[in-house]
Amino acid sequence: MSMKRTNVYADPEDLAIIKEAAKRRGISEAEIIRQGIHLAAMANRVWDEPLFSRTFEGPGHTLSQSEVRDAVAEAVQREAGSGSGSAA
Repeated sequence: MSMKRTNVYADPEDLAIIKEAAKRRGISEAEIIRQGIHLAAMANRVWDEPLFSRTFEGPGHTLSQSEVRDAVAEAVQREAGSGSGSAA
């Protein structure tokens, strides 16, 4: 992978922490900084599609605990009634 050199200003305390971590992990300070740059790049990336691009049918409100429990129980009963497996 080709890399490009750049210069940045960093807080001396952050650099000291990076130096200690590099020594402890047995890797270069530059590698830790590259990892940090990659994390920052990914955190600020704009994706082509939204994370939730599909819509789902529902009641239009957040379900209560009992509504969720009832829906799960109904689904388990439907699955058990289809004969696709043994009962637990």
